[in-house]
Amino acid sequence: MLQYPINIKNTNPRLAKAIISQYGGPDGELGASLRYLSQRFTMPNDIARATLNDIGSEASK
Repeated sequence: MLQYPINIKNTNPRLAKAIISQYGGPDGELGASLRYLSQRFTMPNDIARATLNDIGSEASK
């Protein structure tokens, strides 16, 4: 069940394909961004942590 109800009036297969390519799967932009952001917590120093934070933040835009 969705947290917020949605009402789709018009379908757009091209937009759906773009969204899936960006957000879906391990090769998507969101997947890469989340990997960078989750790995920052295991970094031993602040410079490495900040670098992963910057990369993950930019990839998710």
